[in-house]
Amino acid sequence: MTQEFGTVVIGAGIGGGTVVESLRDAGYPASIALVGADPAAPYYRPDLSKKVMLEDSDPADSALRGEEWYAAHDVSTFFGTTVSSIDPAARTVTLDDGEQIRYGQAILATGSTPRTLGVPGEQLANVHTLRDVGDAVAIRSQFGKGKKVAVIGGGWIGLEVAAAARSHDCDVTVILHTDEPPLSSILGRELGQHFEDLHEKNAVTFLKQADTTSFAGSTAVEAVETSVGSVPADLVVIGIGADPTVETAASAGLKTDDGVLVDEHMRTSDGSILAIGDLANAQNILRGERLRIEHWDNAVRQAEVAASTITGGNRAYDWQPYFYTDQYDLGMEYVGRGSAGDEVVIRGDKSSGEFIVFWRRDGRVTAAMNVNVWDYGDELRALIGKEVSAERLGDEQVPVGEL
Repeated sequence: MTQEFGTVVIGAGIGGGTVVESLRDAGYPASIALVGADPAAPYYRPDLSKKVMLEDSDPADSALRGEEWYAAHDVSTFFGTTVSSIDPAARTVTLDDGEQIRYGQAILATGSTPRTLGVPGEQLANVHTLRDVGDAVAIRSQFGKGKKVAVIGGGWIGLEVAAAARSHDCDVTVILHTDEPPLSSILGRELGQHFEDLHEKNAVTFLKQADTTSFAGSTAVEAVETSVGSVPADLVVIGIGADPTVETAASAGLKTDDGVLVDEHMRTSDGSILAIGDLANAQNILRGERLRIEHWDNAVRQAEVAASTITGGNRAYDWQPYFYTDQYDLGMEYVGRGSAGDEVVIRGDKSSGEFIVFWRRDGRVTAAMNVNVWDYGDELRALIGKEVSAERLGDEQVPVGEL
């Protein structure tokens, strides 16, 4: 007999978990199913690189809710289960064991999938991407004094893994395929160089203009072979970005383009299906453009919008992108959406470790980042899109709240 639910949430990450909680908080009375490939209940994925690997913390400490919460709130959970197909006409979801469940509304929250290199030797033991708690625990288990760790890619995940590995006294090499500093495509060369200097100060080696051609080893990895030479490695972490996990949505006939296309209320091209988080290429009404953002803050906020949509509310995607990182003694928050070609204005002295950065284009602030300077989040967020001179932004005598 086919089980029937008012709402079926497909994807049990932080977005899926938050939408379930938001529905119940809003008094949603119908039954809910939460389906997720991860065998664990929803948890905060940023903790994987920022906490689990860094502090050797118990992954259970990062759970959004204990598993008992779901049963107590009439949420049927299908953890460790994937969805093989969705039939929008019949409003059914087929699970990997062939079972079908029926929905009134479905919410896709399947996130993104880390990219791989597709080179020989990638199947060797101790070659990892970082997606779930199992990956984080496996990577952490290989940390140790003198262990040789190769990180391929210089994005946020790669640099956070590098910092975590150094905290365990590993020898770390970050392999980049360009000659640019890490994060240059996001922050620009000057700030990218600041992050590179930070890692080099902490004894990380950068190997640039190096394309990974293969991994060497018998059963476990022993070296990364690159276009400029061999890098000894007991552990490899591949951090070259991720792609939205759209296969199920696309096969169901939903419109996709760098993710699943949704409106400002998170509805897809099928009115009975919504999508949120890394998966969603959503219409942002504040910025007047489509955005697909890979960050937990965005997933949580979009989950709340989706719950509002289902319960008859009118919340919409109307906020600026946000993300943060912690690496060594550097903590920062970034809001807005700048580009590498924007003018960079720095308030304060970078060498002090405490400063604020603004990005400007055509006279307007496109993004802001506070580095080890706190309590300015709302003020910085309010500046995005405003016309402010570079001189005023950089003048520490002008309070941030008066910019």
